[in-house]
Amino acid sequence: MEAAQPDTSTSRTTFLPFSPPSITEQEIEAVVDTLRSSWITTGPKTKAFEQEFAQYIGAKGALALNSCTAGLHVALATLDIGPGDEVITTPMTFCSSVNVIEHVGATPILADICADTLCIDPAQVEGKITPRTKAILPVHYAGHPVDMDPLLEMARKHKLAIIEDAAHAIPASYKGRMVGTMGDFASFSFYATKNMTTAEGGMLTGSPEQLERARMISLHGMNRDAWKRYTAEGSWYYEVVTPGFKYNMTDLQAAIGLVQLQRLVEMQQRRHEVVDQYNLAFSQIDALQIPVERPEVESAWHLYVLRLNLDRLKINRAQFIEEMKARQIGTSVHFIPIHLHPFYRDKYDLKPDDFPVAQAQYERVVSLPLHPGLTKDDVADVIAAVTDICEVYQC
Repeated sequence: MEAAQPDTSTSRTTFLPFSPPSITEQEIEAVVDTLRSSWITTGPKTKAFEQEFAQYIGAKGALALNSCTAGLHVALATLDIGPGDEVITTPMTFCSSVNVIEHVGATPILADICADTLCIDPAQVEGKITPRTKAILPVHYAGHPVDMDPLLEMARKHKLAIIEDAAHAIPASYKGRMVGTMGDFASFSFYATKNMTTAEGGMLTGSPEQLERARMISLHGMNRDAWKRYTAEGSWYYEVVTPGFKYNMTDLQAAIGLVQLQRLVEMQQRRHEVVDQYNLAFSQIDALQIPVERPEVESAWHLYVLRLNLDRLKINRAQFIEEMKARQIGTSVHFIPIHLHPFYRDKYDLKPDDFPVAQAQYERVVSLPLHPGLTKDDVADVIAAVTDICEVYQC
């Protein structure tokens, strides 16, 4: 196929970023207040953030960490998953979901995805369970909850743990239950592009008993909170009972998170407005497939993943992205599947046809701008750009 020459005509004079954070004076003032306080590392604001987050989603407890990746790693370590064990997860995810399985010495086992939601397919998971399986790590792709009931039933039947990768899924719900309240653990991300941010950061939810051990593992394996050692009621004495990690969240991050949590409803409202406008426009174009939202869920709509019907276009996905860039619109691809990355491909001898659904869907997904800062004109520009490309390059 010959490479198409991008049409550089556009009404935009500035580039529209894919997903900048939504930061207001409220977050800035909260950070300044923290800088002027006695605590800038893990302290009272981190504790308050944990409590308010757990209350928001209805979790029994929460542990603030420096990333979602840290949360997944700590969850695996807390459950004593390691060499000789297997953890089933999806190929349609960011590498961190699978890297943490390698970090604890376990073996990642990939199960293909559902063609509609792009989430892990429970029917494929069941066939991957062996006597070595210790956990299932479902990823709530793009903010759409995984079909959890079949996975929870498998976990009960085979005595497996469920660790939800909820990086995209605040606030999402499945059959009336908030994501983060169904498995043994769930790990959320507050990275700069997420629905709510702390710049970098994450939250691990679970039972108070499990989180007590997770908290210790997340901070050097010490048997008391570091910040309490420097308070009036604290003690200088501590013991290291396991070789833990350095994964704690700071009060500077938590200060941002507390404000973002208060603003989450209004930010989500804007996301929904943009999704509705995209769906209305793109559902009329034969060359496009809009994302689904199953009736039993409420998606967090972290991403708007458009799928190209390539048999109705004269260009491929890479060329489509270049055409969008020429029209001053930022896009992305979520994700390059795990089985295509050299480390996993070579170590486990993985091939594209091992995961036919993930492979086929990957080749046609494009993520469009979706964030609370999008103006009416921004949304109109995205719709105009996509529509124009489809008209110019339709078969």
